[in-house]
Amino acid sequence: MEQIMAEVLVNLSNRHIHLSQEDVDVLFGAGYELKKLKDLMQPGQFAAEEIVTIVGDKGRIEKVRVLGPCRAESQCEIMQSDAVRLTTVTVPVKESGKLDGSASFEIVGPAGSVKKDRGLIIAKRHIHMDPESAEKFGLEDNQVVKLKLGIEGRETIYGDVVARVNKAYALEAHLDLDEGNACGIGNGTMAEIIK
Repeated sequence: MEQIMAEVLVNLSNRHIHLSQEDVDVLFGAGYELKKLKDLMQPGQFAAEEIVTIVGDKGRIEKVRVLGPCRAESQCEIMQSDAVRLTTVTVPVKESGKLDGSASFEIVGPAGSVKKDRGLIIAKRHIHMDPESAEKFGLEDNQVVKLKLGIEGRETIYGDVVARVNKAYALEAHLDLDEGNACGIGNGTMAEIIK
């Protein structure tokens, strides 16, 4: 029998990209610094003013938002509906930062372009969680749970949701727009964590 553990705020991620400073320099010019558009819920993270185009062997997607700050390695997170129009290569579902086996792609900016051997993923469903919340809910880092959510007639239980516990995190679940649309929800929806 499923056990409801807690409720969590859900926000939906559109396609976006995290860039290394090295790639920022190529795409926007040497020494370029990302300009903050707005803060995100996770402390220190922000949506930047900058956008890029991503290119696969089948198509391209323009106006992909850059998120900051810069990371050690560039990665682009897209949705399944993006993957089918962008590339003939399978884009794997992976946790952010775990890029082994991820797909190749090209990034095009106003000052140049970069071909990446890896870094294109569909983000695995996850919950950001501070240690206090994890303890309260009886969860551990990397534990897999389910999320129950959705509007009437579209109620859905998503499995394979990874709890990511870190003192730098604020409590928030992330699904992508494809997943949110499938169950009729928008940003700020509450979901039940079950196991």
